[in-house]
Amino acid sequence: MTLHITDKFDSGNIVVKNSRDPENIELEIRKDKDSDFYQWFHFRVSGARDEDLVMRITNAGGAAYLEGWPGYQACASYDRETWFRVETSYAKGVLTLQHTPELDTVWYAYFAPFSMERHQDLIAAVQSCEGVKLEVLGETLDGQTMDCLTVGEPSKKKRTIWVTARQHPGETMAEWWMEGFLDRLLDPDDPVARKLRSKAVLHIVPNMNPDGSKRGHLRTNAKGVNLNREWDKASLENSPEVFHVLNRMRETGIDLALDVHGDEALPYNFIAGGEGAPNFDQRGQVNLDAYKAALCKVSPDFQTKHGYDVDAPGTANLSVCTNYLANEFKCLAMTLEMPFKDNADLPDMVHGWSPERCRKLGAANLEAMLELVDQLR
Repeated sequence: MTLHITDKFDSGNIVVKNSRDPENIELEIRKDKDSDFYQWFHFRVSGARDEDLVMRITNAGGAAYLEGWPGYQACASYDRETWFRVETSYAKGVLTLQHTPELDTVWYAYFAPFSMERHQDLIAAVQSCEGVKLEVLGETLDGQTMDCLTVGEPSKKKRTIWVTARQHPGETMAEWWMEGFLDRLLDPDDPVARKLRSKAVLHIVPNMNPDGSKRGHLRTNAKGVNLNREWDKASLENSPEVFHVLNRMRETGIDLALDVHGDEALPYNFIAGGEGAPNFDQRGQVNLDAYKAALCKVSPDFQTKHGYDVDAPGTANLSVCTNYLANEFKCLAMTLEMPFKDNADLPDMVHGWSPERCRKLGAANLEAMLELVDQLR
């Protein structure tokens, strides 16, 4: 069977330079449109059963986050549901994947993909649950919907929680996290979910960047704009995704905001807060520390030793979502980061950090939210 490689599908990204020899396949990652960002790849190889594939991504040395390659193992799947890791190495600007497929066709990706078709399935399933309202906040540059799920009826007694994910489309772990979060939140038999829903209204945007997700981008929208640098200047021309969500946030107010991401380099789950925002105060620090401590108690996959450097007071970049929301709304605003690699504290040699572990961490966050909800005001 002739070897065939393609990326012509939702979230696909690869350029085939040479595929004549299975043991010397040359590939390149395509840049985000109108941007220099690239690192996300997702492609399908057919006619590969029992072939010793050696696939070299020759432009890996120009990728956005070179610290993401050492220790990294690429993801592969035969059924696009279960993803496992394959032997991967990085040297002299080239990322090399080596694998001998057991079946005719195999998919490879930077992390387990979460397609826009799966996003539609998620929205369809969730909107049928009791107490859920689906609202289209606006459209993206490509005309896709900005979907926002509201769980619960607002009241003066209830807190307002916003959860957003996947501003950077290549960080697919963020929407896998959302699946677990929503599945538990909407479970009528889960006591933590029931109690949280009685105390808070939750506004949830499972995918902040539909265009970049479908196009196979790493970090930007259809115009090459990094949405997580747009919160202080969002516009319909450049960043309608942020523009529409921020307008809705101003209507509802915010007591707690959690923005879910993935980090290329650090093999840990961690939270970054808005400590550097001008309006950040001691009460904000107490709540931030309490949330992280609560999440540590319920999930061994979460830790507080490793993470980003904390901004000095008043020096935060207010174009970043967490910093902007912490400052604008004086709320508990946080960025939750998950690894592309594995959790070094609790490694899984077969799957690495996986969709199922993302889901479980998403579910665990309900307990941290419930622990903090009463002290948010």
